[in-house]
Amino acid sequence: MPLNQEKGLYIHIPFCKRKCDYCDFVSFDNKNRYIKEYIEALKKEINIVNQNNKNKLTTVYIGGGTPSAIDSDYIIEILNSIRLNQKNLKEITIEINPGTINKDTIQKYYTAGVNRLSIGLQETNNKLLKSIGRIHTYEQFCEIYSNAREVGFNNINVDLIIGLPNQSIKDVEKSIDRITKINPEHISVYSLILEEGTKLYKKYINNEVKIPSEEKERQMYWYVKDKLENNGYIHYEISNFSKEGYESKHNLDCWNQNEYIGVGIAAHSYENGVRYSNINELEKYIENIKNQKYQENKIIHEVQNTIDKEKEYMLLGLRKINGVSIKKFKNKFCKNPIFLFKKELNKLVNEEIIEIDGDRIKLTLKGLDLANLAWEEFV
Repeated sequence: MPLNQEKGLYIHIPFCKRKCDYCDFVSFDNKNRYIKEYIEALKKEINIVNQNNKNKLTTVYIGGGTPSAIDSDYIIEILNSIRLNQKNLKEITIEINPGTINKDTIQKYYTAGVNRLSIGLQETNNKLLKSIGRIHTYEQFCEIYSNAREVGFNNINVDLIIGLPNQSIKDVEKSIDRITKINPEHISVYSLILEEGTKLYKKYINNEVKIPSEEKERQMYWYVKDKLENNGYIHYEISNFSKEGYESKHNLDCWNQNEYIGVGIAAHSYENGVRYSNINELEKYIENIKNQKYQENKIIHEVQNTIDKEKEYMLLGLRKINGVSIKKFKNKFCKNPIFLFKKELNKLVNEEIIEIDGDRIKLTLKGLDLANLAWEEFV
């Protein structure tokens, strides 16, 4: 690994005011008593990251959970613990939710060096928001968005979800029309995934809610794509759109198979071809760090060999709309992917799921609807 290897840092804040009905992330709405201890543990883990990666961190992403649900002073403590040794940070993102934040807190984030906000809106229909367990209204989102602009943020992402229970195409059209009018730099539009163990999954199994058909969800997706592209957004990844130059640097690094480190419970890391994560248990994570048993928080998921890395590079690259650069693949692995994956690529080309266009191996328009079939070839 080069000595100047750049890395991203992901920081997991697992606390929420209320857990959303569709959420299967490791997060809690009943463990606020552990916040102070957890932040102290996080700072100790970050200190180890600083020692081992001096001047290598270039992006920071604070996610959750709901980072804005905890006192802003804790976020500032976390940022200060990173920046003691890091001078090359080009992007610091924090996820925030309306209903958990005010202008004063946003100002504190800005002053502390955060330069990108990711706001969890999900829908602009208040009835739909309430039905999925969100604690805010569209009007509260508008207030927070306006506050962020007034404070000085010029890089804002808005999260939306399509395929929600009882959501119509008209609902999606209205949401996209409203959001394009306020012109954020980045918009993420995710398709709902029903995850076992969530409140929404249980409601679905018990026939308490109806989910839009796959055909209707695809209609929503293509409306979103066309509308956003017509409004100057670049579709650069399956679920992500941005104004030119405002792509998420942290996430792009992940999709480009660059290294990153995760701190906090359930946070994932990728270093030296090894994928690992921290344990999910909050109390155990804190106790292990108190006792300096840092390794007991680690779970190894995969130790990659060369072919594993090559396949994964293809899989991650085919998430991006521009796909995989043949030249960059050659530079990284000293092999031509056209020959290395001849069988897989021929199959996908014949099925019109991917195309080879000059230097690029990428999804076709048909492939955007069938991307899973492309990714499965490289698992």
